[in-house]
Amino acid sequence: MSEAEAAGVERRRLLWRCRRGMKELDVLLERYTQSFEAPASAEERGVFARLLELPDPELAGYLLGGDVPRDPEMASLVRRISCRSAASGAGD
Repeated sequence: MSEAEAAGVERRRLLWRCRRGMKELDVLLERYTQSFEAPASAEERGVFARLLELPDPELAGYLLGGDVPRDPEMASLVRRISCRSAASGAGD
């Protein structure tokens, strides 16, 4: 399997993990995953995978409530997701 194919498989796995049961989170996370440029860096995908491991209430606090993760990489990712959300009108 080529690197691009492996990245595509990982992207589909991440998309599946974006299904949270909370519509607002689903929309934000799925839009972010679909916006990955081909391919997103392994580091960015790794941080995103760690973010998806968080429980829904904590994730909602970061993405919808303005809480800031202590982990600087995760805090940067949350800012990027929030900026894309604001630019795309996902919160409307």
